[in-house]
Amino acid sequence: MADHKAETLNINGCSIELRRGGSGPPLMFLHGAGGVSTWAPYLDALADRFDVIVPSHPGFGSSDDPDWLDTISDMAYFYLDFIEELGLKDIHLVGNSLGGWIASEIAIRNAERLKTLTLVSAAGINVVGVPMGDIFLWSNEEAARKMFFNQDIAEQRIALAAEMTDEQKDIQLKNYFTTGKLSWNPRFHNPDLIKWLHRIKIPTMLIWGENDKIFPPAYGKAFREAIVGSELRIIPECGHLPHQEKLEEFLAGVKDITSKN
Repeated sequence: MADHKAETLNINGCSIELRRGGSGPPLMFLHGAGGVSTWAPYLDALADRFDVIVPSHPGFGSSDDPDWLDTISDMAYFYLDFIEELGLKDIHLVGNSLGGWIASEIAIRNAERLKTLTLVSAAGINVVGVPMGDIFLWSNEEAARKMFFNQDIAEQRIALAAEMTDEQKDIQLKNYFTTGKLSWNPRFHNPDLIKWLHRIKIPTMLIWGENDKIFPPAYGKAFREAIVGSELRIIPECGHLPHQEKLEEFLAGVKDITSKN
Protein backbone atom coordinates (compact mmCIF):
# COMPACT_ATOMS: atom_id res chain seq x y z
CA MET A 1 0.00 0.00 0.00
CA ALA A 2 1.07 3.57 -0.62
CA ASP A 3 2.49 5.44 2.34
CA HIS A 4 -0.27 7.40 3.98
CA LYS A 5 -1.06 9.02 7.26
CA ALA A 6 -4.01 10.15 9.33
CA GLU A 7 -3.96 13.49 11.08
CA THR A 8 -6.26 16.08 12.61
CA LEU A 9 -6.52 19.60 11.26
CA ASN A 10 -8.21 22.68 12.67
CA ILE A 11 -9.92 24.84 10.07
CA ASN A 12 -11.48 28.00 11.51
CA GLY A 13 -12.15 26.28 14.82
CA CYS A 14 -13.46 23.06 13.29
CA SER A 15 -11.33 19.97 13.90
CA ILE A 16 -11.45 17.39 11.14
CA GLU A 17 -9.71 14.10 10.47
CA LEU A 18 -7.67 13.87 7.29
CA ARG A 19 -6.07 10.95 5.49
CA ARG A 20 -3.33 11.71 2.98
CA GLY A 21 -0.99 9.59 0.92
CA GLY A 22 0.84 9.16 -2.37
CA SER A 23 2.67 11.75 -4.41
CA GLY A 24 2.04 13.82 -7.50
CA PRO A 25 -0.60 16.41 -8.35
CA PRO A 26 -3.16 16.97 -5.58
CA LEU A 27 -6.37 14.96 -5.79
CA MET A 28 -9.02 15.63 -3.17
CA PHE A 29 -11.63 12.91 -2.68
CA LEU A 30 -14.92 13.85 -1.02
CA HIS A 31 -16.74 10.86 0.43
CA GLY A 32 -20.42 9.99 0.41
CA ALA A 33 -22.96 9.52 3.19
CA GLY A 34 -21.23 6.43 4.56
CA GLY A 35 -18.07 8.32 5.42
CA VAL A 36 -14.54 7.07 4.95
CA SER A 37 -13.08 4.95 7.74
CA THR A 38 -10.05 3.30 6.13
CA TRP A 39 -7.43 3.80 3.45
CA ALA A 40 -9.41 1.79 0.90
CA PRO A 41 -8.07 0.08 -2.27
CA TYR A 42 -9.38 2.84 -4.54
CA LEU A 43 -7.44 5.43 -2.54
CA ASP A 44 -4.34 3.29 -2.70
CA ALA A 45 -4.71 3.01 -6.47
CA LEU A 46 -5.17 6.77 -6.85
CA ALA A 47 -2.10 7.35 -4.69
CA ASP A 48 0.07 5.73 -7.39
CA ARG A 49 -0.35 8.93 -9.41
CA PHE A 50 -1.60 11.59 -7.03
CA ASP A 51 -1.14 13.24 -3.67
CA VAL A 52 -4.49 11.94 -2.37
CA ILE A 53 -6.23 14.12 0.22
CA VAL A 54 -9.26 12.60 1.95
CA PRO A 55 -10.97 14.67 4.66
CA SER A 56 -13.85 13.41 6.75
CA HIS A 57 -16.54 16.06 6.32
CA PRO A 58 -17.55 18.11 9.34
CA GLY A 59 -20.23 16.08 11.13
CA PHE A 60 -18.80 12.76 9.89
CA GLY A 61 -16.37 10.22 11.31
CA SER A 62 -14.14 11.70 14.00
CA SER A 63 -14.48 15.24 12.69
CA ASP A 64 -16.26 17.90 14.72
CA ASP A 65 -19.98 18.46 14.33
CA PRO A 66 -20.02 22.27 14.28
CA ASP A 67 -23.05 24.38 15.18
CA TRP A 68 -22.80 26.32 11.93
CA LEU A 69 -23.30 23.28 9.70
CA ASP A 70 -26.87 23.44 8.38
CA THR A 71 -26.67 22.98 4.61
CA ILE A 72 -24.49 21.67 1.80
CA SER A 73 -23.71 25.31 1.00
CA ASP A 74 -22.08 25.57 4.44
CA MET A 75 -20.01 22.49 3.60
CA ALA A 76 -18.92 23.98 0.26
CA TYR A 77 -17.72 27.19 1.88
CA PHE A 78 -15.91 25.18 4.56
CA TYR A 79 -13.98 23.33 1.87
CA LEU A 80 -13.06 26.54 0.10
CA ASP A 81 -11.49 27.62 3.42
CA PHE A 82 -9.90 24.17 3.76
CA ILE A 83 -8.31 24.41 0.30
CA GLU A 84 -7.01 27.89 1.04
CA GLU A 85 -5.66 26.88 4.46
CA LEU A 86 -3.70 23.96 2.97
CA GLY A 87 -2.41 26.14 0.14
CA LEU A 88 -3.68 23.72 -2.49
CA LYS A 89 -3.92 24.60 -6.17
CA ASP A 90 -4.51 22.80 -9.47
CA ILE A 91 -6.61 20.27 -7.57
CA HIS A 92 -8.25 17.29 -9.21
CA LEU A 93 -11.51 17.26 -7.23
CA VAL A 94 -13.38 13.95 -7.03
CA GLY A 95 -16.66 13.42 -5.18
CA ASN A 96 -18.97 10.45 -4.79
CA SER A 97 -22.70 10.70 -4.05
CA LEU A 98 -23.08 13.28 -1.24
CA GLY A 99 -19.43 14.19 -1.82
CA GLY A 100 -20.20 14.75 -5.49
CA TRP A 101 -22.92 17.19 -4.50
CA ILE A 102 -20.46 19.03 -2.26
CA ALA A 103 -17.87 19.07 -5.06
CA SER A 104 -20.30 20.58 -7.54
CA GLU A 105 -21.34 23.24 -5.02
CA ILE A 106 -17.67 24.12 -4.51
CA ALA A 107 -17.08 24.35 -8.26
CA ILE A 108 -19.98 26.70 -8.98
CA ARG A 109 -18.74 29.07 -6.29
CA ASN A 110 -15.01 29.22 -6.96
CA ALA A 111 -13.02 26.92 -9.24
CA GLU A 112 -9.88 29.07 -9.23
CA ARG A 113 -7.85 26.42 -7.40
CA LEU A 114 -9.42 23.46 -9.22
CA LYS A 115 -7.99 21.83 -12.34
CA THR A 116 -10.57 19.11 -13.03
CA LEU A 117 -13.80 17.85 -11.54
CA THR A 118 -14.97 14.23 -11.38
CA LEU A 119 -18.47 13.49 -10.11
CA VAL A 120 -19.20 9.85 -9.28
CA SER A 121 -22.90 8.97 -8.95
CA ALA A 122 -23.42 12.45 -7.55
CA ALA A 123 -26.35 13.78 -5.57
CA GLY A 124 -27.40 17.41 -5.80
CA ILE A 125 -30.05 17.66 -8.51
CA ASN A 126 -33.55 16.29 -9.06
CA VAL A 127 -34.73 14.69 -12.29
CA VAL A 128 -38.49 14.94 -12.59
CA GLY A 129 -40.10 11.58 -13.25
CA VAL A 130 -37.01 9.58 -12.22
CA PRO A 131 -37.28 8.74 -8.50
CA MET A 132 -34.09 8.54 -6.50
CA GLY A 133 -33.59 5.76 -3.98
CA ASP A 134 -34.47 6.76 -0.42
CA ILE A 135 -31.69 5.47 1.82
CA PHE A 136 -33.49 6.81 4.88
CA LEU A 137 -36.14 4.11 4.45
CA TRP A 138 -33.75 1.18 3.98
CA SER A 139 -32.27 -1.18 6.55
CA ASN A 140 -28.49 -1.71 6.50
CA GLU A 141 -28.98 -5.00 4.68
CA GLU A 142 -31.37 -3.53 2.11
CA ALA A 143 -29.02 -0.58 1.52
CA ALA A 144 -26.07 -2.90 0.91
CA ARG A 145 -28.05 -5.00 -1.56
CA LYS A 146 -29.23 -1.92 -3.47
CA MET A 147 -25.84 -0.23 -3.38
CA PHE A 148 -24.12 -2.89 -5.48
CA PHE A 149 -24.94 -4.75 -8.67
CA ASN A 150 -22.58 -7.54 -7.59
CA GLN A 151 -24.43 -9.22 -4.74
CA ASP A 152 -21.29 -11.02 -3.58
CA ILE A 153 -19.90 -7.63 -2.60
CA ALA A 154 -23.21 -6.79 -0.93
CA GLU A 155 -22.98 -10.00 1.13
CA GLN A 156 -19.47 -9.07 2.22
CA ARG A 157 -20.70 -5.64 3.35
CA ILE A 158 -23.57 -7.19 5.28
CA ALA A 159 -21.15 -9.53 7.03
CA LEU A 160 -18.82 -6.67 7.93
CA ALA A 161 -21.73 -4.64 9.29
CA ALA A 162 -22.65 -7.52 11.60
CA GLU A 163 -19.15 -7.37 13.11
CA MET A 164 -19.02 -3.62 13.77
CA THR A 165 -17.78 -2.47 17.16
CA ASP A 166 -19.85 -0.12 19.31
CA GLU A 167 -17.55 2.72 18.33
CA GLN A 168 -18.06 1.98 14.63
CA LYS A 169 -21.82 1.86 15.16
CA ASP A 170 -21.70 5.26 16.86
CA ILE A 171 -19.81 6.74 13.90
CA GLN A 172 -22.26 5.18 11.46
CA LEU A 173 -25.13 6.77 13.38
CA LYS A 174 -23.34 10.14 13.43
CA ASN A 175 -22.83 9.94 9.65
CA TYR A 176 -26.50 9.02 9.19
CA PHE A 177 -27.78 11.92 11.30
CA THR A 178 -25.55 14.48 9.54
CA THR A 179 -26.62 13.16 6.14
CA GLY A 180 -30.25 13.50 7.17
CA LYS A 181 -29.69 17.03 8.47
CA LEU A 182 -28.10 18.12 5.20
CA SER A 183 -30.32 16.30 2.72
CA TRP A 184 -33.64 15.42 4.31
CA ASN A 185 -35.77 18.15 2.78
CA PRO A 186 -35.58 18.50 -0.12
CA ARG A 187 -34.26 14.98 -0.57
CA PHE A 188 -30.63 14.90 -1.69
CA HIS A 189 -30.73 17.98 -3.89
CA ASN A 190 -30.51 21.74 -3.96
CA PRO A 191 -33.23 23.14 -6.26
CA ASP A 192 -30.91 26.04 -7.12
CA LEU A 193 -27.88 23.96 -8.09
CA ILE A 194 -29.09 23.03 -11.57
CA LYS A 195 -29.38 26.73 -12.41
CA TRP A 196 -25.70 27.37 -11.74
CA LEU A 197 -23.94 24.26 -13.05
CA HIS A 198 -23.22 26.20 -16.25
CA ARG A 199 -20.66 28.14 -14.21
CA ILE A 200 -18.42 25.06 -14.12
CA LYS A 201 -15.85 25.71 -16.86
CA ILE A 202 -13.14 23.25 -15.80
CA PRO A 203 -12.88 19.82 -17.49
CA THR A 204 -15.47 17.54 -15.91
CA MET A 205 -15.88 13.76 -15.90
CA LEU A 206 -19.15 12.11 -14.83
CA ILE A 207 -18.90 8.45 -13.82
CA TRP A 208 -22.11 6.49 -13.22
CA GLY A 209 -23.13 2.90 -12.60
CA GLU A 210 -25.66 1.65 -15.12
CA ASN A 211 -27.51 -0.10 -12.28
CA ASP A 212 -27.37 2.72 -9.74
CA LYS A 213 -30.53 2.47 -7.62
CA ILE A 214 -29.83 5.64 -5.63
CA PHE A 215 -29.36 8.10 -8.48
CA PRO A 216 -30.11 6.33 -11.77
CA PRO A 217 -28.11 7.18 -14.92
CA ALA A 218 -30.68 9.82 -15.88
CA TYR A 219 -29.10 11.94 -13.15
CA GLY A 220 -25.71 11.63 -14.81
CA LYS A 221 -27.26 12.66 -18.12
CA ALA A 222 -28.83 15.71 -16.48
CA PHE A 223 -25.44 16.75 -15.08
CA ARG A 224 -23.89 16.30 -18.53
CA GLU A 225 -26.51 18.53 -20.12
CA ALA A 226 -25.98 21.21 -17.49
CA ILE A 227 -22.15 21.23 -17.46
CA VAL A 228 -20.95 22.30 -20.89
CA GLY A 229 -18.24 20.03 -22.31
CA SER A 230 -18.55 17.41 -19.59
CA GLU A 231 -18.16 13.72 -20.39
CA LEU A 232 -20.44 10.99 -19.03
CA ARG A 233 -19.30 7.40 -18.68
CA ILE A 234 -21.92 4.84 -17.69
CA ILE A 235 -20.39 1.61 -16.40
CA PRO A 236 -22.31 -1.63 -17.08
CA GLU A 237 -23.12 -4.04 -14.24
CA CYS A 238 -22.31 -1.42 -11.63
CA GLY A 239 -24.26 0.14 -8.81
CA HIS A 240 -23.84 3.33 -6.79
CA LEU A 241 -20.15 2.96 -5.91
CA PRO A 242 -18.11 2.56 -9.13
CA HIS A 243 -14.84 3.29 -7.30
CA GLN A 244 -15.46 0.20 -5.18
CA GLU A 245 -17.34 -2.12 -7.53
CA LYS A 246 -15.60 -1.34 -10.85
CA LEU A 247 -12.24 0.02 -9.79
CA GLU A 248 -10.46 -0.22 -13.14
CA GLU A 249 -13.23 1.60 -15.00
CA PHE A 250 -13.29 4.28 -12.31
CA LEU A 251 -9.52 4.73 -12.49
CA ALA A 252 -9.66 4.92 -16.29
CA GLY A 253 -12.16 7.78 -16.10
CA VAL A 254 -10.04 9.69 -13.58
CA LYS A 255 -6.88 9.06 -15.60
CA ASP A 256 -8.45 10.26 -18.83
CA ILE A 257 -9.77 13.54 -17.44
CA THR A 258 -6.64 14.32 -15.41
CA SER A 259 -4.02 13.34 -17.97
CA LYS A 260 -5.50 15.57 -20.63
CA ASN A 261 -5.57 18.60 -18.39
